[in-house]
Amino acid sequence: MLTFQWKYLLPAIFLFVVELVIAFFVHDTIVRPFIGDFLVVVLIYCFLKSFFELPVYTAAVSVLLFAYLVETLQYFKLIYLLGWQDSLLAHLILGSKFHWMDMLMYTSGILLVIFAESVHKLEREETR
Repeated sequence: MLTFQWKYLLPAIFLFVVELVIAFFVHDTIVRPFIGDFLVVVLIYCFLKSFFELPVYTAAVSVLLFAYLVETLQYFKLIYLLGWQDSLLAHLILGSKFHWMDMLMYTSGILLVIFAESVHKLEREETR
């Protein structure tokens, strides 16, 4: 069901800016490859929940499966098959190299989302 929730859109916008900063200005061996992947699933989750009223697990699993799909497409070198290997934008959005650690980071990010949503739900129930 379509909806609009600022409580999800504002963090999505913030995380998008953080991801842009990481993509354009951070060229290290920890933040860019690991933290960026961890945060991107949180960003996509927040963006999805901004516009769709979905149960937490449905949204979380959908985002995780989407991230796995993109990573799997990297394994099959989709960016090269499409002839986009020279596109910086394609490299930033789709990535170009498969890494098992990315799968772990995506999973960790979604576990954080589920944990945060559970804590938030418990806090709401306690205030009733």
